[in-house]
Amino acid sequence: MSVTPEKKAPGVRVSGLSVVYRTSAGELPAISGIDLDLVPGTITGVVGESGSGKSTLALSLLNAVQPPGRISAGSVEIDGLGDVVKLRGEELRKARGRHIGYVFQAAQNSLNPLKTVGKQLLDLGRSHDVADLRGLVREAKDLLGRMGMDGARVLDSHQHELSGGMRQRVGIMLALVLNAHLVVLDEPTTALDMITQATILRIVREVHEERGLTTLVITHDLGVVAEVADRLAVMYGGQVVEQGPTMEVLGAPRHPYTQGLLRAIPRLVGDIDEATALPGRPPTLGTIPERGCVFRDRCVLRMDVCETEKPPVVSLGASIALCHAVEAAADRDGRADIPRAGGLQEVVGAQGATGVHEVRGEQP
Repeated sequence: MSVTPEKKAPGVRVSGLSVVYRTSAGELPAISGIDLDLVPGTITGVVGESGSGKSTLALSLLNAVQPPGRISAGSVEIDGLGDVVKLRGEELRKARGRHIGYVFQAAQNSLNPLKTVGKQLLDLGRSHDVADLRGLVREAKDLLGRMGMDGARVLDSHQHELSGGMRQRVGIMLALVLNAHLVVLDEPTTALDMITQATILRIVREVHEERGLTTLVITHDLGVVAEVADRLAVMYGGQVVEQGPTMEVLGAPRHPYTQGLLRAIPRLVGDIDEATALPGRPPTLGTIPERGCVFRDRCVLRMDVCETEKPPVVSLGASIALCHAVEAAADRDGRADIPRAGGLQEVVGAQGATGVHEVRGEQP
């Protein structure tokens, strides 16, 4: 088997996806009714506060939600694979790694501390029936070299002998070495210093373009998505509340939550005290409302209808938002504009300034 067969970047269509977790209070939703398309060859960013369901969405792309969680509804259609939700056993195992690569949030958690990186690479190859293990090692060294590392030294190292940035690059290598063309990166820059963050983001973009990938980046940092993502999905309370081209969503946000995230960004110019944290706190698994809008308790544009009715999907050019206030503005004025925070350029004075756009919420 060739290690690097020619493949095309796959498209991904997530439709009506819901995941629940079994608790003493019954099954509670972690994500509900998510519709999201990953366009072939693009980088899609998913942003939101901790607990919004980002990582659960990412794991669902691999059908890797572990008990007591389960995918309760919906589908994840991937070109060349079909509906991943329906895959089981050996078929599902082979899809992970060969078709879908996953870079975990904390790279050290996905590396075996008792084995060198090279031995873990060979274990990966054997588990996927790679006949040419020497070719697999050559491919790994080449990938590591393109990420600015000494491939031979890294493969002969244990995880504790590598820095955080090096471990993250090892995670990217392991996700790509079997020639996966759909790659999920879960918080790829968390706990890294700003220089290393910038290096990782440059590597993500370069490898994405060189290998023709479809990439999903999970993050809580708006600077990350501004720098690398072509499209952006904003999550809150287990739902995608706004999505569209990154610069359109960040430059002219419509949903009150997206606006609140931008208002919470510290300014690079002007009065730094103008940054305002979102009031309250995001819902937990047990406090997500069963009816109405999940953001209503923190929303300055809350209306009576938000209490009982699910927000409508409002099209905004190439973007969409789930919001009663956006729909009301469109019905009133013929356009989907509501009073909003300035876009990314106005708020921070620079585009993609890595490390200053972290999503913050105020604790009551």
